[in-house]
Amino acid sequence: SELIKPCLGSKYKVTEVPKSLIFYMSKHSGPVNEIQWCPVREQSHMLLSASMDKTVKVWDAVDTGCCLKTYSCHSCAVRAARWSSCGRRILSGGFDSTLHLTDVETGKQIFSSKTEFRISALKFHPTESNVFICGGFSPEVKAWDLRTSKVLRVYKAAVQQTLDILFLPEGREFLTSTDAVSRDSADRTIVAWDFQSAAKISNQIFHERYTCPSLTLHPKESVFVAQTNGNYMALFSAQRPYRINKKKRYEGHKVEGFAVGCEFSPDGTLLVTGSSDGKVFFYNYHTSRIIRTLSAHKEACVSAIFHPVLSSLLATCDWAGEIKIWQ
Repeated sequence: SELIKPCLGSKYKVTEVPKSLIFYMSKHSGPVNEIQWCPVREQSHMLLSASMDKTVKVWDAVDTGCCLKTYSCHSCAVRAARWSSCGRRILSGGFDSTLHLTDVETGKQIFSSKTEFRISALKFHPTESNVFICGGFSPEVKAWDLRTSKVLRVYKAAVQQTLDILFLPEGREFLTSTDAVSRDSADRTIVAWDFQSAAKISNQIFHERYTCPSLTLHPKESVFVAQTNGNYMALFSAQRPYRINKKKRYEGHKVEGFAVGCEFSPDGTLLVTGSSDGKVFFYNYHTSRIIRTLSAHKEACVSAIFHPVLSSLLATCDWAGEIKIWQ
């Protein structure tokens, strides 16, 4: 991309809140569950989207706003899709209980496997590029190795569903947010795991009676944020014992039963989230105040993500199948 090339050698500038719509991309015929910029800086004009319409798409979301490829390897809704660290493959999982690793250029499946449960969360290990963790409608979370196409480890939690997975820096530990809230207790809502031993480190992290549809790590500080169904985001230490910061809450947006994602800007100054009313909210990370809201979509906005190189570019997606690019 000619727009990205001049920025590759320089440091990331301070993130600016986008003001105007550049591209309106609508090729999905069902809700978009997840979007992700390609992690390879030189190829970060490409945006990946996973949809309830059973497809995964790759877009040129920087130069043209066009759909480059559509992958139709799933027979049901695609709930999760992730770029591999090399940017040449896409890992996807869905409600057909299958996992697929697809070659981006040829569209061929490099790896496919059937699981015993519908998949709702996938994350690659931050340092081991062939290893990923998969969770869904099951009390188990599994680590897979793509070199052997086998399950490496099984993590057993007494829960109904895994909503999101977050690796902590270096990948020795990871967190799962789970649908385990009962009337009298919210234990096990966020569970911390030792990656190697599969031992539970803690299930006493978040004590309020809300599930947390998404988790995100700060790019520079040792903290993470959990989106909660209580219409606020909570801040936690990313080091044991993962204490909640009771002085800071990011509130004002609505979640209301949607799996609304949240993310920090690459410079760590902003926290951005979608909202079930279609808006995007930009919070100052340090003060937890709302800086601006963007009326982005008519339906629930489930994801808003900053570009890793271009400091004011933002992608958003919604429950109507629309993807928009803002600057």
